[in-house]
Amino acid sequence: MTPNAASSAPSRRSFLASTAVAAAAVAGGMPLLTACGSSDSGTGGGSSGGKGEKKLLPSYVASNVVVPDIPSKNGSPIGFTAKLDLATLKTSVSKKLGKGGKVTIMSPFWGSPPKSDNAYYKAMNDMIGVDVVWQNQDGNTYDQKLGAVLASSDVPDVVVVPSWNMGGKIPTAIISKFADLGPYLSGDAVKDYPNLAAIPTDAWQRCIIGGKLRGLPMPSSYVTSMVPLYRKDIFDKQGYQVPRSADEFMSLAKEITNAKAKRWACLDMKWTAFQMFGVLSGSEKALGWNLVDGKLINRIETQEYLEALEWARKLFAAGYVHPDAMMGKSAPDPGPKFAAGEFLIYPNNISQWWGRTAEQATQNPSFKIWGMDIFGHDGGNPQLWAEQPAGIFAFINKKASQSVVRDALAVANVTAAPYGTKEYMATNYGVEGADYTVKNGVPVKTTQGNNEVNNAYVMVASPAATVAHPDFPEVAKAQVEWQQRMGAFTKKSSFYGQMITEPSRYTNLGDNFETLEDDITRGRKKISDMQQAVSDWKSGGGDKLRDWYKKLLDENGTAAG
Repeated sequence: MTPNAASSAPSRRSFLASTAVAAAAVAGGMPLLTACGSSDSGTGGGSSGGKGEKKLLPSYVASNVVVPDIPSKNGSPIGFTAKLDLATLKTSVSKKLGKGGKVTIMSPFWGSPPKSDNAYYKAMNDMIGVDVVWQNQDGNTYDQKLGAVLASSDVPDVVVVPSWNMGGKIPTAIISKFADLGPYLSGDAVKDYPNLAAIPTDAWQRCIIGGKLRGLPMPSSYVTSMVPLYRKDIFDKQGYQVPRSADEFMSLAKEITNAKAKRWACLDMKWTAFQMFGVLSGSEKALGWNLVDGKLINRIETQEYLEALEWARKLFAAGYVHPDAMMGKSAPDPGPKFAAGEFLIYPNNISQWWGRTAEQATQNPSFKIWGMDIFGHDGGNPQLWAEQPAGIFAFINKKASQSVVRDALAVANVTAAPYGTKEYMATNYGVEGADYTVKNGVPVKTTQGNNEVNNAYVMVASPAATVAHPDFPEVAKAQVEWQQRMGAFTKKSSFYGQMITEPSRYTNLGDNFETLEDDITRGRKKISDMQQAVSDWKSGGGDKLRDWYKKLLDENGTAAG
């Protein structure tokens, strides 16, 4: 978490945006997420979306402990804009559910893990009534450590698994190594843990793996988190109008760009192009498929996909894109040159709306970053596609005793507390005075807090997607309202909400497409090269993979709404 921001994982996306992996995730550098589901010995893969599995889901009981300033709408997060008063924080866990047992938790960690006896860990364990012992592992190499641990007989009581680490043999290991939480959480059983009961059902759906409810989720908004961010202060000063079509964007880019004056319109706008041309979400392999007129179509087979790449290519060809963008993933952090006004528009994770605002608040008071509403390429409404409603999960060891399972769930019930509660402040900010102070209603982490309150308890479970920035309430309001507006144009594709394991023989089938996309937009390859690549993909396994997905759909139905 960032020092002054409270975001229950804009869904964990804000959390990740403060780590070393954020740049890769936002730029698309993460591996396409290979999710996991029930085993299918004939194909080597499966899905979580089997018919009849709804009975495994926990009952949903909305939390009324804290009323948000901005309620969720169209799949958006909830929002908070008021200043914090520690004296009026609510209590969401009225009694300790932990029975004093020891629970070991392995989790990815970005940065230097704190000492095990730090004040934050001690305070959290005392609040929960559990002796949590952290086995923090380097987040950048977590997949390697995860594979080794799950292949051994020495598995911690709780293991956190991000969905981007669910490739290879990990899905099978999850099924064989981790407990069925159904007896503790399915149906009304979850009411023993009110904060877990308030987690949205869609997020729990993603936790059904191998026909059992196995995971504890970090919920996220299904509305796109990729925002076309722009310098509103310069737009207002120069009289630039926010575009409402692909042609208007191109005209504006021409007006803004003056290479001699070191000003360009934008960075690579590929992600915005995909959005305005209505291309299926590519954030997870299963989301790249959708049933259209009775036939499953992959995003790369659509005309919209080619049109989006061509439009993004034209921006580069015309010289409207900042030269740094030619470097692709190796490009430097865009923040300094965006702040300097060298380019005025770039698509990125919604968490940067607050991040850049806070970054520039003291040194550049006139700086104002804002988010453009996504538009249809023809000037009409956009067609946006839902992202998955959870992407990081905690699993409990199948060998754990019932008392250890109960203690682990006690931990999750505290970490899933809503914003505005004592439990949320303890989980996300630590110990008042030591880890953070409150100035004018804004919690500010100390150096100790930044070192200690990081990457730990927040990884076990989270409340419903939340945005709260008491230091910049206007940004929190704008972020939530942006997602509310975009949510009105968002559809769920055929495999929304399901955990999918593709057969291993298809694992690398689409590996080269992102590189080819970037080569095309930068003029190194042609649209015809993509058409050939799609043809090769179909004959090389894509058509067989389509049949495999269609069989899943026929057997399990769709989770889309």
